[in-house]
Amino acid sequence: MTSLALLATALLFGGMILYSFGFAAFLFSALPAAQAGKLLRRAFPHFYLFVLAASALSALLLVGADASGAWLMGLVALTVIPARQVLMPAINEATVTGHTKRFKVLHGLSVALTLCHIAATAAVLVGFT
Repeated sequence: MTSLALLATALLFGGMILYSFGFAAFLFSALPAAQAGKLLRRAFPHFYLFVLAASALSALLLVGADASGAWLMGLVALTVIPARQVLMPAINEATVTGHTKRFKVLHGLSVALTLCHIAATAAVLVGFT
């Protein structure tokens, strides 16, 4: 079970890193900003579902082996729900309506939350050593 927990946690960490620093950067280098932003907004719901599923699975697999790791992964799973259901639609609305200042604040919050998710996942991975 510990090996599966490690794999689920590593998948989550790698997926978040790739999406946040690879996919998003690639889109903005390969497409005009308006098209890249539009495509990224379409991809985000799937990203959040991935984070929810992988973090919940990791939490469940860690329950018997690492209580603090299970708690952290559970926290990631719980906090991604309002990010997907509330924060993401608010960011999209600010983009569509041209509220640049609101977009910057909400986007900054989204980035900070994702960085916290990455840090929490990294902490759990370090615990496997």
